[in-house]
Amino acid sequence: MRILAVADTEAKYYYDYYTPGKLDEFDLILACGDLRREYLEFLATLARCPLVYVCGNHDDGFHETPPGGCICAEDRIVVANGVRILGLGGSYRYRDGRNMYTERQMRRRVQRLQLQLWRNKGFDILLTHAPARHMGDLDSLPHQGFSCFGELLGRYEPRFFVHGHVHREYGANIPQRTEHGGTTIINAYNYCKFDY
Repeated sequence: MRILAVADTEAKYYYDYYTPGKLDEFDLILACGDLRREYLEFLATLARCPLVYVCGNHDDGFHETPPGGCICAEDRIVVANGVRILGLGGSYRYRDGRNMYTERQMRRRVQRLQLQLWRNKGFDILLTHAPARHMGDLDSLPHQGFSCFGELLGRYEPRFFVHGHVHREYGANIPQRTEHGGTTIINAYNYCKFDY
């Protein structure tokens, strides 16, 4: 299965410079937040596959007007093409905002998912906006990750953890892919293609 992951900024290759058939290779699109509604709807319309998204810290309007043709995975497990995707959007709280959380608040969101996790026997992809703490995050409060995400990886060992929020231009040593145990961590800033 070929997956396109997008986050934080529109990928010009798939938007401004789009040509017919460019999205045909994908079986699934994962959107990790802070992307305009029009961009997500464009991808969902022209791709022949599901687009599953979570909200970024700047996506407050998605609660009232979600992007059409897309599947919201916030606080639930979505099964798309046989892949179990657990979605937890938002970032670490550094100011007031609808999609910003303290560690304690994010931990509560995870706890409310216990029945879904049990029914689905875990998940295959963790889809978030923010990274896990000490796994691709930064020390500054706005770009700090959540410790409970690392605990989810340790307990369920999903194949992939896909996030955005930390733009790779923030530093020379911000990788697009890393490994943690049996999980491949992908920073989807702009876009990243990978095989499941």
